[in-house]
Amino acid sequence: MCTVSIIPQGQNNFVLTSSRDEAPDRIALVPDFYNEKQVKMLYPKDEVGGGTWIGVSEKNRLICLLNGGFVKHKINSKYRHSRGVVVKDLLACDTIETKVQAYDLNNIEPFTIVIADWNTDLKFYELVWDFNKKHFSQLPLAPKIWSSSTLYDDMMKNERLNWFNTYKNETELTNTSMFNFHKTAGCGCKDYDVVMDRGFVKTTSITQVEKVNANVVMKQYRFNDDVMVSKTFTNE
Repeated sequence: MCTVSIIPQGQNNFVLTSSRDEAPDRIALVPDFYNEKQVKMLYPKDEVGGGTWIGVSEKNRLICLLNGGFVKHKINSKYRHSRGVVVKDLLACDTIETKVQAYDLNNIEPFTIVIADWNTDLKFYELVWDFNKKHFSQLPLAPKIWSSSTLYDDMMKNERLNWFNTYKNETELTNTSMFNFHKTAGCGCKDYDVVMDRGFVKTTSITQVEKVNANVVMKQYRFNDDVMVSKTFTNE
C-alpha cells in the first residue's frame, strides 16, 4: 500500500510489487476471488474497510493504491467511504479513462493509484487525488517507484528513489529481483527502509502481480507468519 514499483517486461507484460505499511493489528485476508458488480476479481480484502489496496479483474486491469497524494495531508474525522472501495470500482469499470473522469471523489481521503490496463496494448496510468482535484496521466512503459506521502517525506522519497535507480542499473529487473528489492532495499534505518518498522506501523506484507501473456499471477508474502500465497487469475 505504501511502497509500489512497476516494471514492463517485454511485449504487453509487467510486474508490479506493493509493500503494505500498516498497523500490525489491522487484519487483511489473503488474496482470493470475489464477484463485485458481476465482475470477477482477485484481491486481498481489508477487514476494516471491506476494500483492498491491490487487485486484478476480468476487465484486464490492475489497480494498486497508496495512501496520500503529493504531500502529507491532515486527516479528517470522517470520509464518505474507504479508498479501498475506489479500487474495486475502478476494477469493475469498462473503460478506465471514462470512469476516472466521471468518478465522484468528493470527501474521499487523498490517494495515489497506479493502473495497468491491457484491454488493447499495455498502458500504465497514475491517478492522484489531492482532495481538491484529480491528476490523471498516462505513464511511459518504464520502471517506476512510488512511496506514500503519508509516511515518507521528500528526503525519504528521494533516498528510496536513489536505491531503486541504483538497483535497476546494477540488476536485471525481474519478478524475483523486484521481490528481493522490496524485502532488502534500504540503509539500515527502519524509519524508511523499504521494509520499515516504526512500531505503530510496519511493513506487514508484500504483494506482487506478474502478467505473462495470458497468465496473471498474484503472490503475497506475509511477514507475521512467513507464508507465501499464490493465485492465478484466468478469464473464463
